[in-house]
Amino acid sequence: MSEIAIDTEVPPSGTGCDECEASGGWWVHLRRCAACGHIGCCDSSPGQHATAHFRSTGHPIMQSFEPGESWMWDYAQEDYADEVRLAPPTSHPEDQPAPGPEGRVPPDWRQHIHR
Repeated sequence: MSEIAIDTEVPPSGTGCDECEASGGWWVHLRRCAACGHIGCCDSSPGQHATAHFRSTGHPIMQSFEPGESWMWDYAQEDYADEVRLAPPTSHPEDQPAPGPEGRVPPDWRQHIHR
């Protein structure tokens, strides 16, 4: 497991899930790694890339990357973590839809999510 759980100075890696962007996929909501800034998709999303990032790196703390949300989740403890202010931006652009990105979300997206 990584010794760095939170780095308040590292910026987010982008405005969308890195892996979904690379593969042409889509997401329901976004999560930001508090250690390295990696943006991954939530567990409802088809790719579940935020959880995959934790498993591959050992970075346990993710923060919501949705506008107006600041809660944090600790994958190692399987519980909410104390909120910490990370480097801006603290969310994807407000005009970016959720689910997103625009143009790649299938019309029947609810049939593809994990519950």
